Amino acid sequence: MTAVANKRSVMTMYSDGKSPYNHRVRMVLAEKNITVEIVDTDPVNISEDIMDLNPYGTLPTLVDRDLILFESRIIMEYLDERFPHPPLLPVDPVSRASSRLFMHRVSKDWYSLMDGIFAGGKGVAKARKELRESLTAAAPIFNHKPYFMSDVLTLVDCAIAPLLWRLPLLGVELPPQAKPVLDYAERLFERESFQQSLTEAEREMRE
Repeated sequence: MTAVANKRSVMTMYSDGKSPYNHRVRMVLAEKNITVEIVDTDPVNISEDIMDLNPYGTLPTLVDRDLILFESRIIMEYLDERFPHPPLLPVDPVSRASSRLFMHRVSKDWYSLMDGIFAGGKGVAKARKELRESLTAAAPIFNHKPYFMSDVLTLVDCAIAPLLWRLPLLGVELPPQAKPVLDYAERLFERESFQQSLTEAEREMRE
């Protein structure tokens, strides 16, 4: 495993250009202006080299010299600690724990529904309805601060942005009372880092 990793001196991320889990890591990379080689990878045909690095064969997989990481949230937090400027998590332990809890809830409450919609099957209509209703119910939260419970962009926003970008693809149209969510989404989408994080396939999701 180490021998394969040592072939590359520059940080490398093997990435699925359509996956929201990969997208949120790419947004962190862009926000921090990290030099990285992003290798677009077909998740259906994972190469033996990647399997040598990551026995699960999942994407994203990050290689930073001898360190190999997988699972997007672990990678996001590593990048924030490895490259501390600009910080994307609060400094104090209480606020950091709150941000981690928000990220967990985003994954459990929203990403799980998104995954269900993408998976297809009988539960798609129910998952669409639940995601629309959950985002609408959360709308007042987005009225208080420019970012999610924060005056500055954090890892929580980097986790939410790829999901909101994919709402048209998911067939989820938010009602007028969810306008704070839509306004928040536009603030994220206008950021240079978000635009840089988009792959060609992701741009086509909104064309």
